[in-house]
Parts: sequence; structure tokens; C-alpha cells
Amino acid sequence: MPIYEFRCQHCGKEMDFWMKLADPLPTVCKFCEQGPLTKLISQTSFVLKGTGWYETDFKNPKKPASKAEKKASDAKADVDPVVAGADCVPDMPTAAADPTPETSKKPA
Repeated sequence: MPIYEFRCQHCGKEMDFWMKLADPLPTVCKFCEQGPLTKLISQTSFVLKGTGWYETDFKNPKKPASKAEKKASDAKADVDPVVAGADCVPDMPTAAADPTPETSKKPA
């Protein structure tokens, strides 16, 4: 539950209230029992330290690949494409076959 700070406009004292966001704002000072109260903006105890919190930290186009990505790319490179796709390659003539048909040959 968040802690909200208020200042009494009558006596000037500051006070903290633990309250939900949906709770109604306090209107009476707990010291002088008058009001009105002004909500204060206070410093938080949450501080972002280290890298990765700014736009320039995570938009590096030359990010080094992680170990898992390197292993996956190495595993793909180790697979022989001829063996892996042998059943889906259509029959093609081999380089040793004669490219000219026999009907075009002239008798000697």
C-alpha cells in the first residue's frame, strides 16, 4: 500500500497516510483537527542503478549473440544440406550426363 504525504494549510505540519489509490483523500489534519490538507509530491526510495534503464542502453545494434544463439547457429551449420533435404530435392541430371540429345548428333 502506498504512503502519501500531506501538509496542513492551517498549522503547516506534514503527515503520512497509508492508503489505497481508491481511498478518499483526507481532509482533516490529525494534529490540529482542521484543514484543508494539500497532497505533497515526495521523493521515492526507488532508484534505477546500472545499465539498461535508458534508451541508449538497449538500442545497441551490434549486440553480441548469447551462448544459446551461438549454439543454435552452430548446430544449423553442422547439418549437411544434401542429406537433410535429400527426400525433397527433385531429380536433376548429373554433371556427367551428355547435355546434347542423340538426335542432334550428326553421323561421321
